Amino acid sequence: MQGGRPLNKSDRLSRILGILEDAKASNVQELARELDVSHMTVRRDLVQLVDEERVKILHGSVILHPRSDARSRDSHYSLIAAGARNPERKRAIGALAATLVESDDNLIIDSGSTTEYLAKYLPDDRPYTVLSYALNIISETVRRKNCRTLLAGGLFHENTLMFESPEGLETLMRFRATKAFISAGGVSDRFGVTCMNAYERNHKMAALESSIRKILVVDSSKFGLVRSDHFAELAAFDEVVTDSGISDEYARVIGELGLKLHIAAD
Repeated sequence: MQGGRPLNKSDRLSRILGILEDAKASNVQELARELDVSHMTVRRDLVQLVDEERVKILHGSVILHPRSDARSRDSHYSLIAAGARNPERKRAIGALAATLVESDDNLIIDSGSTTEYLAKYLPDDRPYTVLSYALNIISETVRRKNCRTLLAGGLFHENTLMFESPEGLETLMRFRATKAFISAGGVSDRFGVTCMNAYERNHKMAALESSIRKILVVDSSKFGLVRSDHFAELAAFDEVVTDSGISDEYARVIGELGLKLHIAAD
């Protein structure tokens, strides 16, 4: 209520954003109580805010859209915005990458919008362990009944949903994985494999160093792109999972490097 009268929709949306700004996270029940409205009203308001990419909902928790404005020292990359690009291709890539998971695997799953789809398709019918440092990945793995989940925590970066700290990096360096699934912002035969944020670099490098099989998981739009922070050469990987949009040139480059190429069906 505001001044004894019900809040209108514009007021409610502003209030929701203000609550999330202060609390960092909330849920439908808490928001309904704060606004003194029904759960259904809050859900309708959240649909609009999600459509406008101002909030994100992760299994019942509501968080602010990972903004990259004057309040943030991170780059202008946004995981939510990235996830909105080529979603069907990323879904297919994630589903295909998940078929590479075997019983008793120890996995490292990198942060990213494509690796999130991998996490969504992880199997339920076999035991394995996942170490990650990303909220969107962990929120999926904890739901798998045969998955043991480990978190490399630290400072939370809102624009990538990634945790980062020296302690988390040390956890990665001590872990021994059978497979690491790594995302990237750009893949170039000349300039290597790159990411958008400097703070991602050390975690990606440690994940590669700690893993037996190194699997690059990227949609075809990333090939030929170069981002600001280099973390590996393409030859450092053993396998690449992508979609059918990959060019003949990059398919040839991957083959010449001796990497196994997995192409998700359209």
